Amino acid sequence: MKKLILVISIITTVAVSQAQTIPMALQVAKMLPTFQFGVKTGTNLTRLSTSGTLNSDNQAGYLGGFWARIGGSGIQLQPEIYITGKNVTLKDASGQDNTVKFTSIDVPILAGKSFGALGFGGHINTGPVISFVVNKNQSLSTAYDHITHFEYKDQALAWQIGGGIDVQKLTVDLRYEIGLNSLSKDGYPDTKISMFNLSFGYRLF
Repeated sequence: MKKLILVISIITTVAVSQAQTIPMALQVAKMLPTFQFGVKTGTNLTRLSTSGTLNSDNQAGYLGGFWARIGGSGIQLQPEIYITGKNVTLKDASGQDNTVKFTSIDVPILAGKSFGALGFGGHINTGPVISFVVNKNQSLSTAYDHITHFEYKDQALAWQIGGGIDVQKLTVDLRYEIGLNSLSKDGYPDTKISMFNLSFGYRLF
């Protein structure tokens, strides 16, 4: 009987010890820094905030590139680099269109919080975006060109905020981007970008 009680006591002690060790191990794992790297692609809806005689309509564009996540304890830094095609239509008071298209390399540096476990969860993030315009194109009538030709700046600064979900190696993000400076060199000092983008990512490692 004494031996049976001793065996039960030992088993109970080991079980309690293991039950305490598992949460501690999970907690330590959350605190360790991690690094993830992946690819992404998606679409955007771009609009230019304008004043005066011009109005801007939303137009669909594209994005594609790479992302990374570095962090621990659920806090993460997410730098990205991707190429973006942005399309907008500027209209004057008479309804005449000036189709504005430009391609840029965008570099967001986002800070955020992740949550979840076992490969399922979500995240929120926010931070600045630097855009470098690499291609510019406009389509408009010749007479109108002399009045409203849009001269782009080569760099622009914006701010992104958004969130998404993570399922194993897949990630989906929805973000809103608001321009912090004008895209026009002259003539349109209040022309700033406003954009929603939806992207799908895949973690390579």
